[in-house]
Amino acid sequence: MIRHFAAATVVLWGQSAFAGNEYHIFPGDAAEEQLQEALILAEPGDTIILADGVYDIRNGLSLDNPDVTIVGGGMDRSILSFKNQSGGAEGLLITAGGAILKDFAVEDTKGDAIKIKGVDGVAIVRVRAEWTNGPDETNGAYGLYPVQTKNVYIDGSVAIGASDAGIYVGQSRDITVRGNLVEYNVAGIEIENSRDALVEANIAMHNTGGLLVFDLPGLPVMGGGNVVIAGNQVVDNDTPNFAPKGNIVAGVRRGTGVMIMANEDVAVTGNTLINNATSQIMVLAYPNAFNDKNYNPYPRRIQIGANRIAGGGTVRGSSRWSGDCRTSCSK
Repeated sequence: MIRHFAAATVVLWGQSAFAGNEYHIFPGDAAEEQLQEALILAEPGDTIILADGVYDIRNGLSLDNPDVTIVGGGMDRSILSFKNQSGGAEGLLITAGGAILKDFAVEDTKGDAIKIKGVDGVAIVRVRAEWTNGPDETNGAYGLYPVQTKNVYIDGSVAIGASDAGIYVGQSRDITVRGNLVEYNVAGIEIENSRDALVEANIAMHNTGGLLVFDLPGLPVMGGGNVVIAGNQVVDNDTPNFAPKGNIVAGVRRGTGVMIMANEDVAVTGNTLINNATSQIMVLAYPNAFNDKNYNPYPRRIQIGANRIAGGGTVRGSSRWSGDCRTSCSK
């Protein structure tokens, strides 16, 4: 049974429950060292404030202390640029719960832009993750990337140019993804092997595929479901697939609107889907061989409600979601 809920559990989204210290960081030659030092020293309730400007960050940053806020002057004003990155697997890695990220940007990371792993509680509000060179298979895989996480809230953010997903929430539960803009990614938003998710009022346009909800075999967390996709604008998803060869999303066809695969209790209602050339809404089974005895490859109890649909569905050919179709999917 699908449960329609307003939002995931929200912890510390407005202000910290603790009165803490403030660390003020300004652009300049010492900014990276000062920022990482603040991330190490910050205690619960502390706030790291990024002044306006562009920060040249050469190494990945990490935060492993709980209940810390990082806030800038706006997603187009406080910019962490990793264009010259030489160290680290991602831009910002967070491994402690209760983090609040607001009003800054992460650009041109070598790998994922912002990764949050194994925590309880994270809020990402008005944050931009972007690869400024546009769609390219050498871009990082994920823009905003919570994985194995509970109580996820992503609101008013922007993700552009990811070679897998602009916003990816994987192996997680109690999720709200609301009011975000995702464009020029391979997948705009992915909800993978996750439960209790609300994907609402987002704009997904000019990706290869707009909104994807699916389960894959062989992962530590299985059994995704209870997902509501409501009130989104999924329009003109027309970017040729630029995922690296061998990546599973290299099989997403250009012009996929909403795709549901091997998941249960998913409701799709109140969305606007326009000019997604392959399919506006696609419900399918996992097509590849697998050895995971606990994996169910079939979609179950999928509800397609009242959605506004116009144009699209004009591309002929296989809709098989597997393998590398960067050439065929671009036609």
